[in-house]
Amino acid sequence: MSYCLNPACQNPQNADRTQFCLSCGTKLLLRERYRAIKPLGRGGFGRTFLAVDEDKPSKPRCAIKQFFPLSQGTSSSEKAAELFNREAVRLDELGKHPQIPELLAHFQQERYQYLVQEFIEGQNLQQELAGAGAFSENQIRSLLNDLLPVLEFVHSRNVIHRDIKPPNIIRRRVSQTPIIYTYPTLTGELVLVDFGAAKLVEGLRETGTVIGSPEFVAPEQIRGQAVYASDLYSFGVTCIYLLTQISPFDLFDINQDTWVWRDFLKVEIDPKLGRILDKMIEPSLSRRYKSVAEVLQDLQSAGAGTGAPPLPAPTIPVPQRMPAVQNAVPTTVAGTIIPVPRMQRVVPARAPTWRCVHTLVGHSHAVTSIAFSPDGVTLASGSEDKTIEMWKLDAGKRWYTLTGHSDWVTCVAFSPDGATLASGGRDKTIQIWDLNKGKWWYALRGHEDRVYAVAFSPDGQVLASGSRDKTLQLWNLNKGRPMSALNGHAGGVEAVAFSPDGEFLASGSRDKSLQLWDWRNGRSICTLAEHGDWVRAIAFVGTPPSPPLVRGGVGEGSILATGSRDGTAKLWRIDAQGRGTLLRSMRDNSGDVLCVAFSPDGGVLATGSRDGSIYLWDAATGGLLELLTGHGGEVLSVAFGADGCLASGSGDRTVKIWRVGI
Repeated sequence: MSYCLNPACQNPQNADRTQFCLSCGTKLLLRERYRAIKPLGRGGFGRTFLAVDEDKPSKPRCAIKQFFPLSQGTSSSEKAAELFNREAVRLDELGKHPQIPELLAHFQQERYQYLVQEFIEGQNLQQELAGAGAFSENQIRSLLNDLLPVLEFVHSRNVIHRDIKPPNIIRRRVSQTPIIYTYPTLTGELVLVDFGAAKLVEGLRETGTVIGSPEFVAPEQIRGQAVYASDLYSFGVTCIYLLTQISPFDLFDINQDTWVWRDFLKVEIDPKLGRILDKMIEPSLSRRYKSVAEVLQDLQSAGAGTGAPPLPAPTIPVPQRMPAVQNAVPTTVAGTIIPVPRMQRVVPARAPTWRCVHTLVGHSHAVTSIAFSPDGVTLASGSEDKTIEMWKLDAGKRWYTLTGHSDWVTCVAFSPDGATLASGGRDKTIQIWDLNKGKWWYALRGHEDRVYAVAFSPDGQVLASGSRDKTLQLWNLNKGRPMSALNGHAGGVEAVAFSPDGEFLASGSRDKSLQLWDWRNGRSICTLAEHGDWVRAIAFVGTPPSPPLVRGGVGEGSILATGSRDGTAKLWRIDAQGRGTLLRSMRDNSGDVLCVAFSPDGGVLATGSRDGSIYLWDAATGGLLELLTGHGGEVLSVAFGADGCLASGSGDRTVKIWRVGI
């Protein structure tokens, strides 16, 4: 169907491929390429339509925004054109962020001005609320984690959105099959849309037009004096509305002059999170959060499941939609990250030589972790469905299932002799499994929060674990009891790994640092703080069963890889004293490295990313060799087998096995 864009048309619907409206004669193609299909919405500034770009063979969908003329006077028309062009420049800048619709075109045709933007496939949060009911505490935490950095990016460009509400937050549809993602990683990419009400901040004291949806708008915005904190207010009100499914008008008691949203909760929520939401929706500007950074800082310190405080405004990443150029690495001067002027999009050096040979299906939720047995014959996969699946790789089929965790399985690891499996979970426990008998053996308890990582020492006598409680625990496996705790991180411990010789223990944390430990004496040897965000993953070259190798002529010592939410994987040389030196840094295109693994010979580093891709890097040069695609969700875990095959676990609920030269 073709839809006529003339607001006065009495019968705007036309057949496909029609060039002119059969009712009013208006030309149906904008700029000879964009054809409106149906209206999506209408506001005080104009209308929005779903459209197709007929200039491209695939005829991709897009969104057309038609702006109504402000006046017929010449001076007003010139002013309107000036404002429209400024709006387009602003949207073009904001659209470089992958969670804001990209601006494709802006122009004037006949009496109307038009913006053409990327169309976001998916449901908005208002539709999700209507279909699935009130949001859970975890969903609100994920929402804050996903969208607050986007809002900080917007504010860093001197823009106030002024209309944050559930209909303007869309969860991008990434697959035809429903995908369940892991928490605290993203639950699906949320996109902030509709910047038609946005204001470029040229003077925060200037009184402007009252814009926004009454239920969600801040008190000062009603008076025409929106500030950055006004967006935080609207976001906070959005959260309590999603928690209660009650109109915000009914969540505020005008007689008591206070919010009463807790009275409408179906289940209790963490008081710390509740206090943060209260401060976001504080009517008084003096008592409300002033910036996104303040909210994120409180969320992190409260353990509310969101990320570390974001970087200062000049360094906020725009990880996609940039031309392909060679890799570059930000530098650090006096503790301040100096960004590369434009974010780099890396391009693989060759076409894929690796092929997916098996897709293992069996989990009902996201696959959070995978590990090969030392002989490479068996693969273990842990999942949000609370189970561990054991797979026989020669047949590409499930062998048996281990059950015992009461919540998500977050990490798995084989002992060096392959007889034991350790798994950590969101239930704060570590479960030990006897693989000779294929059943549960015993549980290790001691962490005060969810366990994110487990690793065996090379001799198999000690297990190290990292937790969101900010500690590392060491366990004596012969006695099945704790040995000692290592304290030193200011954030949750996301990853742990022993050096190949067992002398050192490495840990990565949400405090953005990597620490090397003399674990036998409970002493931190050094702290490496080159990453700009959470250190999510760690891997040594030569971890059992592979022999240690040193590549690239870097001298004696072990080689360690780290992956971070800052979008980089880094390679370090760890010397005999446990001190680390940064060798090189590689940046992926997704802005979030979720996992890392070395090939058995140490020549290739695999990283899994938020965009569902697996990046294969030359460990000696840092160059991108290949890009493997096929997953429909985040790649949450990667592991190499003894024979060199690669396994990947994903938010799409599958495990894929990859081999080279097949």
